[in-house]
Amino acid sequence: MKSPVVKRSIVVAGHKTSVSLEEAFWNGMKEIAAVRNLTLSELVGEIDGGRQQGNLSSAIRLFVLDYFRSRATPTAGNGASRLQAEGPHP
Repeated sequence: MKSPVVKRSIVVAGHKTSVSLEEAFWNGMKEIAAVRNLTLSELVGEIDGGRQQGNLSSAIRLFVLDYFRSRATPTAGNGASRLQAEGPHP
C-alpha cells in the first residue's frame, strides 16, 4: 500500500533538506506560494524562520491549516458567521 506521505527535497536558506508531507499539504503550499508570488523554497524558508518549536513538517502543516482556516472564517466586522449566512439547517 502506497503511503500518503510524500518526501521531497527542498532548499531552505541555502541548505538542502527533505520534508515529508501528505500530498494535500504540498498542494496547499503550492497554492499559497503562487498567491504570494513566492517559490516553495522561499515560503518554506519563511515558515522555518518563524517556527518556535517542533519539526519543519509539523510547522508547515500548521501554517497551511492556519492559512486556509483564516480564509474559511468570516472577516472581522461583517457580523455573520458562515453558518448564520447559510441559514438554519433542518
